[in-house]
Amino acid sequence: MKPWTIVLLAVIVVFAILLVVLYFLGKKAQKKQDEQQELMQQNKQTVSMLIIDKKRLPVKESGLPQMVIDQTPKMMRRSKLPIIKAKVGPQIVSLVCDEKIFESVPVKKEVKAVVSGIYVLEVKGLHGKAPVKEEKKKGFFKRSVEKLQEKAGAKPL
Repeated sequence: MKPWTIVLLAVIVVFAILLVVLYFLGKKAQKKQDEQQELMQQNKQTVSMLIIDKKRLPVKESGLPQMVIDQTPKMMRRSKLPIIKAKVGPQIVSLVCDEKIFESVPVKKEVKAVVSGIYVLEVKGLHGKAPVKEEKKKGFFKRSVEKLQEKAGAKPL
């Protein structure tokens, strides 16, 4: 056998072992996440709150209780979380929002939210008008392409 084939076989074996290990770690992490999701669904409650502010902040600057900050893994402490500052009853609290609904949460509006601990799972009822999604402004290039397509009679992108 040639030396490069031995190296190639060794790399393939190491890659296969790595793939199997990652598969089982992913399966274990998925199982753990499913358990946590089920626990959050069991402990959820609907609360009326006034959303004061929403930002993506690092855990240390988020205003969450110190006990929560201490329990977060060290690798996660630098990552930014979607944080909502809301008035629930007479208290102003910082809550962690679900990433899926963070963009749709209206600021300076009273909402009914489904909360589990300090985690906002969904925003249910809105008082007043539903929030209007703002369209991003189109850049110069996109506007000019659309104008050219309209002149040519083609459908815009």
